[in-house]
Amino acid sequence: MSGRYALSQPIRLAFRSQLKPRTTTRCLHNLPRRPHTLPPNPRTNHPTPLLSPLLQHTRRTFAKDSTRTFFGNARILFRNSPLQFSLAILILCAATGMLVYLNYFYQTYILGAYHNFPPEVAAKLRRAIYFTKTDLQPNEAVKYYKQALQVAEEVGMDPMSDEVMGVKIEVAGLMERIQNFVKAIEVLERVRADNLRWIEVFGDREDMDMKKKRTRILGKTVAVHVKLAEHYSNPAVWERDMAEERLVWAIETVFKERQRRDSMRVTEEEEGAWMSDDEIGAATEALAQNYADKEQHYLATPLYLQCLALKETTDCHTVTLMSNLAGSLAQQSPRAARAAQSYAQSTHIQSSSAPSGPVATKEQMIQNAQLWAQKAIDVAAKMRPEQRTEECDVGCVVATHNLGELAEMLGDRDGARTAYGQAVSLARKAGWQEGVENSSARLRELGGTK
Repeated sequence: MSGRYALSQPIRLAFRSQLKPRTTTRCLHNLPRRPHTLPPNPRTNHPTPLLSPLLQHTRRTFAKDSTRTFFGNARILFRNSPLQFSLAILILCAATGMLVYLNYFYQTYILGAYHNFPPEVAAKLRRAIYFTKTDLQPNEAVKYYKQALQVAEEVGMDPMSDEVMGVKIEVAGLMERIQNFVKAIEVLERVRADNLRWIEVFGDREDMDMKKKRTRILGKTVAVHVKLAEHYSNPAVWERDMAEERLVWAIETVFKERQRRDSMRVTEEEEGAWMSDDEIGAATEALAQNYADKEQHYLATPLYLQCLALKETTDCHTVTLMSNLAGSLAQQSPRAARAAQSYAQSTHIQSSSAPSGPVATKEQMIQNAQLWAQKAIDVAAKMRPEQRTEECDVGCVVATHNLGELAEMLGDRDGARTAYGQAVSLARKAGWQEGVENSSARLRELGGTK
């Protein structure tokens, strides 16, 4: 019986396990653990960048090796990413340099150019200069120039100061730029009249400051006269008599002032510096060219001589002066020819000495002209390469062409053909097409081949 019981108990247990209903609850400690996840965020739900493992590695390496010093950390960054670090340093240096340059440009050209003006005037001038040189709008520029002059008068700026006169001259320059030469003349004539009126009223003051001011204003007035002569000689105006009048006044004033200073032994400390020899020479040359254009070579020749006397150094402009002198010398009076010959034999010319002796013949005048033309060629040939400019080449072509014309005047056709041929070659070498055409035309008339 016991055996039957022993056998039946496992059987009952087996059936009981099969017939027992399965429960739907489980103990909490038997539940499987799920990973803790956050709900998806649409703003950050994007693919992971491919470089993120490298960046994470760099961050971990940098955090691990950081030395907490600037240069130490910089070495670590360069070791880990040399290309990116070098590029970043380059960009940083470029940005710093640009910042420094912009500050320098602003201080020097924006503020520094107007440091002599009160802020109220400088603000108007900046707008005027902008509409003059950057965005050309003449009407707007003139409006701001007028406002600047009005404000300058209100704040008490000296109307005879370089700054105020400079504003007026800028207006004349604007008129010249837009080809309105009549308006430019009107502005400069007003400046000229104001300066002469001041010199007449205050020029005799014995105060040292007033003497220096007189010198400055007189020099400005001479420059204004020369500029007025340039405008009057412009084909758009073409008032050559007025141009001559302005130039004659300028030259006479320059030499009278120099003579006064020499006779009274005036020093720069007492009355300020007068015009330099180069400035006087430029004004004298302008008058000489005016006379040459009017075929008054007997007046142009002494002025060209004076220009050469004022030259402190020999340069390419000396070649131009000698070439022009040779051209005028062959067409002016015998008296001027003797003065030119006297100067050619020495290095100085005395303006007070008058040539004496028999009247020069036409052949002698032409020979003197040949002397100056050849001297111009010799001076150009001696110029060092660093001193030689395009003016030397053009002056040499003109002098050689003049030699051809002078040879024609003397009846030497073979010598003229030779000179014209050399002038054509020199002009082609210099790239001066006008010189090539002029000399070639003369050569063809003489039966040449070019």
